[in-house]
Amino acid sequence: MKISSNKMAYPSYIHHRLTIDPLDIQIQRQLEISRTRLLVISAIFAIGFLTIGLRLVNVTLANSTDDLQKITHTIRNEPTNKYRADILDRNGIVVATSLPTASLYANPKQILNVNESIKKILEILPELNVKEINSKLTQDRNFVWIKRNLTPRQHYAINRLGLPGFYFKEEEHRVYPQGSLLAHIVGYTDIDNHGLAGLERAFDQKLNEEKNSIRLSLDTRLQYIMRDELAKTIKNFSAQGGVGIILDTTSHEVLSLVSLPDFDPNAPEQAPSENRFNRASLGVYEMGSTLKIFNTAMVLDKGIVSLNDVFDTSTPIVIDKFTIHDDHPQNRSLSVNEIFAYSSNIGSAKMALQAGAKTQYDFFSHLGLLKPLISELPEMGRPIFPKEWRPINMMTMAYGHGIAITPLHLINGVANIIGDGNDRNLTFILSEDSKNNQNSLSQIVKADTSEKIRNLMKSVVDMGTGKKAQTYGYNIGGKTGTANKQQGHGYDKESRISSFIGAFPIEQPRYTILIMVDEPKGNEASDNYATGGWVAAPTFNRVVSRIAPLLGILPNYTLPNTPNSLRISSVE
Repeated sequence: MKISSNKMAYPSYIHHRLTIDPLDIQIQRQLEISRTRLLVISAIFAIGFLTIGLRLVNVTLANSTDDLQKITHTIRNEPTNKYRADILDRNGIVVATSLPTASLYANPKQILNVNESIKKILEILPELNVKEINSKLTQDRNFVWIKRNLTPRQHYAINRLGLPGFYFKEEEHRVYPQGSLLAHIVGYTDIDNHGLAGLERAFDQKLNEEKNSIRLSLDTRLQYIMRDELAKTIKNFSAQGGVGIILDTTSHEVLSLVSLPDFDPNAPEQAPSENRFNRASLGVYEMGSTLKIFNTAMVLDKGIVSLNDVFDTSTPIVIDKFTIHDDHPQNRSLSVNEIFAYSSNIGSAKMALQAGAKTQYDFFSHLGLLKPLISELPEMGRPIFPKEWRPINMMTMAYGHGIAITPLHLINGVANIIGDGNDRNLTFILSEDSKNNQNSLSQIVKADTSEKIRNLMKSVVDMGTGKKAQTYGYNIGGKTGTANKQQGHGYDKESRISSFIGAFPIEQPRYTILIMVDEPKGNEASDNYATGGWVAAPTFNRVVSRIAPLLGILPNYTLPNTPNSLRISSVE
């Protein structure tokens, strides 16, 4: 067969299928464009609905969280994940710390069944008030507190209930492991961890903002001993309360401060106001004959009298319808040494008269007795003294009447005089420099005056009204004080402040200690006496015998026996 052409011959129907109509191509393009537009519009609608849906969920569920953050910001300005710093004693023992806790809150708008929810919550927290909880859960609010600081057991049990509208917030709870032992110094916080009293209040901002703990000068061991002995004395003499303070005479660091009655800082709201009152720093009292230390130091340091000068104490002093007499009169002339040892009011008043009102005022002012004491504690009492320094006031203040100061004023002033004679302020914070920058200190009395006062205080313990403070193996010096408490315009003979302030070793005082008992009652063991010599001096003895070994001061059993000369009654 002969083929006439190079083109391949196709059947007619095949040729028809390979021929494309231009109209069909246009239709296909329009369909593709429409489909693309539809997909874009659908996507836009889907994104729009998704955005609206997410916003609704956010508004519904996140409202309570937003409100909580606003309320939390109002309650606390600091970050919620930062714990309040610890407070430690001088040996590193924790006296205040913060623990993580969970607090329960609710969004009333999300609660499905209020009554059922209350019933289940009360099974775990029976202490809650039904009416109060019902009132909270029926409010038109997004946030209400139910219970702060749950225990781990309570947190777990409530979480298992799975109640709608109830949530937990992580918080911190301030706890005091030593209980009431250091309550008046450390203080306490409110439920939001803001300091309300004591050093918690004084260092509130620092404790919240800094991570480093605060190290106190106090020694928990000495605090326990002091509290134990003071509590026994208060019980034995049916007293209202008392104060015990141990001060490092060199650094002026407070090693112990006890005020009884006290309270548990873990639950301060449960304690009566009287227990929360710090008698050592806030209470102002007429401290009686302990102020003879200041009066005698004044006249000796100014050269107004010498130890051998003699004053007639045989006759009481009558001035402005008042009579100044001695509690145990010697009915003769006494030297300055004897006036101090016998605690003569008449002799002290006459020495003050020779000094004059201005000298006494200036000396008391320099000692810091006429203004609140400078201290880290925010609770500090203001001394009470007469506006006019008349002769009668000057004479009675010479033996501790007519001027009221805090126990901290007394121990700080005595420590300054019997130490090196320089003016120092006591502190509750552990000092890096135990000498407290001596270069900037002002002098209160000369060094030889300090030595004379120490010798006088030793004679009181060896031969005078403070014999019961004698502690075997230790050289003790001190001064007793007994002051009747004011009642109206006079004094109540049955109500008194009995005290003893002393130091050891007295030849080079390392520690100064004050014992004060409020309204003790005499008992059979004290021959019904309730004076400083019978009440406070024996407590001083017991405290020293217990704390001295802990402080590394061993007894010296070769000390000479107490002299028999110049012995007088312990009655003051």
